[in-house]
Amino acid sequence: MQAALLSPPSHTLPRSSTTDTVKTLIPSLRRSLSPRAATIRASSAVTTPPKTAATTTTSADPSQKLNKYSSRITEPKSQGGSQAILYGVGLSDEDMGKPQIGISSVWYEGNTCNMHLLKLAEAVKEGVELAGMVGFRFNTIGVSDAISMGTRGMCFSLQSRDLIADSIETVMAAQWYDGNISIPGCDKNVFVIVVKLHWFMLDFLFSLVEEVKGVRLAGMVGFRFNTDGVSDASCMGTRGMRFSLQSRDLIADSIEIVMAAQLYDGNISIPGCDKNPGHFQGHIYDIISAFQVYGEYVSGSISDEHRSNVVRNSCPGAGACGGMYTANTMASAIEAMGMSLPYSSSTPAEDPLKLDECRLAGKYLLDLIKMDLKPRDIITPKSLRNAMVVVMALGGSTNAVLHLIAIARSVGLELTLDDFQKVSDEVPFLADLKPSGRYVMEDVHKIGGTPAIIRHLLELGFLDGDCMTVTGKTLAENAILFPSLAEGQQIIRPLTNPIKETGHLQILYGNLAPQGPALVFEGEEAMIAAISEDPMSFKGKVVVIRGEGPKGGPGMPEMLTPTSAIMGAGLGKDVALLTDGRFSGGSHGYVVGHICPEAQEGGPIGLVENGDIITIDIRERRMDVRLTDEEMAERRKKWTPPAYKADRGVLYKIYFLSGLLGVLLRFIGALLGTSPFIHRVPKQFAFAIESSRKRHIFL
Repeated sequence: MQAALLSPPSHTLPRSSTTDTVKTLIPSLRRSLSPRAATIRASSAVTTPPKTAATTTTSADPSQKLNKYSSRITEPKSQGGSQAILYGVGLSDEDMGKPQIGISSVWYEGNTCNMHLLKLAEAVKEGVELAGMVGFRFNTIGVSDAISMGTRGMCFSLQSRDLIADSIETVMAAQWYDGNISIPGCDKNVFVIVVKLHWFMLDFLFSLVEEVKGVRLAGMVGFRFNTDGVSDASCMGTRGMRFSLQSRDLIADSIEIVMAAQLYDGNISIPGCDKNPGHFQGHIYDIISAFQVYGEYVSGSISDEHRSNVVRNSCPGAGACGGMYTANTMASAIEAMGMSLPYSSSTPAEDPLKLDECRLAGKYLLDLIKMDLKPRDIITPKSLRNAMVVVMALGGSTNAVLHLIAIARSVGLELTLDDFQKVSDEVPFLADLKPSGRYVMEDVHKIGGTPAIIRHLLELGFLDGDCMTVTGKTLAENAILFPSLAEGQQIIRPLTNPIKETGHLQILYGNLAPQGPALVFEGEEAMIAAISEDPMSFKGKVVVIRGEGPKGGPGMPEMLTPTSAIMGAGLGKDVALLTDGRFSGGSHGYVVGHICPEAQEGGPIGLVENGDIITIDIRERRMDVRLTDEEMAERRKKWTPPAYKADRGVLYKIYFLSGLLGVLLRFIGALLGTSPFIHRVPKQFAFAIESSRKRHIFL
């Protein structure tokens, strides 16, 4: 039942002049990555001579208009109310003929991942206007997983991705914008700006992925956050007005989610990428250090003063969590998919180069509008596989499985668990990055950034270079413009010495899910209370945390607090953890998650009792509890469903009422002989991650 934890060799990180190189390369994108008109089929591009079109066009053919959507409200004389509002916000007669770009930012003050995005949005608007278009900034909400982790606030995290996607769709469609540039920060909002971009009527949603690291503790202060609004006057008399009434629910739900997830004490309604790691006493810390230090404290290995010092020095400024956690995983995957500019996933949050990226975004969006290149031309089976390859090679988060499947379904493609397993079998784990390794994303930036890694994987034959990207060139054409990995770097291992010869992700099936006696807890808070009292009582056990699934949580919260407590207490080799919840990208250890059916729905995990022997066989991809079918059937007879933890509000609406909608859609689909847009997770499965040199296993 033990995972072999091998210590990585001592490394010296070469100090290259990558920053200077990137400073030269980013402005050169303006020249070297010149766009071209293209006809896209799957991931292949057939080039044709570039179109010449002014930013403002009055062509009689609506398909040639660069402002073909916003002209619906700026040109008809019957839309006087819309035009009055636009004049009122400062548009001139000339501006009325320009493409209008929605700039959606996930800015809010209460999270280091997002606190600086307002400044980046200003730079994006500047670039949009320099490109001859009109930029309108608007905000959506976000949830800090790190702040809400280990509390009921975490129940609001996963479903916030739908609310973010819905809010961007609502504003873009209601306001008739011609294109979108989104500036996300933390893991849910990095992924979500891609997932619904095909649902609204715009030429292109462009992702400026913001790489940031960690969450800073704050005292009693005021944190500003934004939600969306729709101008009835602007969209009145158009189909956009259909989005107006339902925006009231989005506004209410977004306020509820932020207030509940962040555990703020009160609310007053007033109408109207990557961070450097922390350093302390010669040690380097990040957000996971702040979680794991509690386990060290309860085990008696450090003092409370030491614990407090680690917490205070883990997140020294703006940015997302520094390791290959969910934010950096999805940022890297999206760049490999072709949906963000080169370097966007590895440039540090407060590096001046990040502002250069923001200013360039407007130019590239205009080029994409001229080319009529849309997300469906970029997100293809081959580009999705490229994203999966990068996740495997870098040792990315389990959340990539959920997010990439959702992205695929948003463009009408089917991505399955078997697809992930196939890529995992073919691609080695190469990156010595946290949580299981030594380095963070800032170090990747120093050795050439994500473009250098993409070039390396292309040279090894793992990526498909024919896939189109937002630069208007293919992945391979982009790659030849960027330098290779820095000589002597030790972050990305050679094929002859991988961290693991296959990927870290494994899909398991079984009647549940090392072998050991079960130690069962109804929820993570009960487990934390128990390990705080007696950490050594966990040794040799298979900890089962249930009631944390999509309905049981509700919201399938992440179990980073329990996994960090186990690792911090020095029990990483001696304790396995199973749950129907999910994990943060920072979780590591011998852990199994996403087990379904969940306990709330009577899944086998809900029938396990203290002392039951549980076996996990990674080679055979099986996980089982040592009970006969008769014993399981007898327990099932005695089982009664736990009471739901939410009976009102946004969690009830999303997780319980949506279940009734799913039943209705499946019934309609059966009548019509079609497959409804509902993703059902296979029964009795969990997915696993073997992270690093047999060090850890994530399921």
